[in-house]
Amino acid sequence: MEKTKKRSEMEKKYLTRRLKIIEGQVRGLISMVDNDRYCGDLLIQISAVDQSLKSLGSRILKNHLETCVVNDIKNDKLEIIDEVMDLISKLD
Repeated sequence: MEKTKKRSEMEKKYLTRRLKIIEGQVRGLISMVDNDRYCGDLLIQISAVDQSLKSLGSRILKNHLETCVVNDIKNDKLEIIDEVMDLISKLD
């Protein structure tokens, strides 16, 4: 069974806005490649995209811990701890 997460409209708008910004950064990288930009410039932009994704991932993880994980622990679904540990290791 696939898990889902009901998000508020405000949360959806925030996440969508952040993802669109990241999408724009990636499109900027494509343009830089098309325009033969210097390697260092590309690497700086890649670093910016990476940091944006990490920041967004941290925000989503924090929300996940505060909502889904807390609810599962309250309902004695302690297997969530292994899931969280796996997620954290993938975010590194």
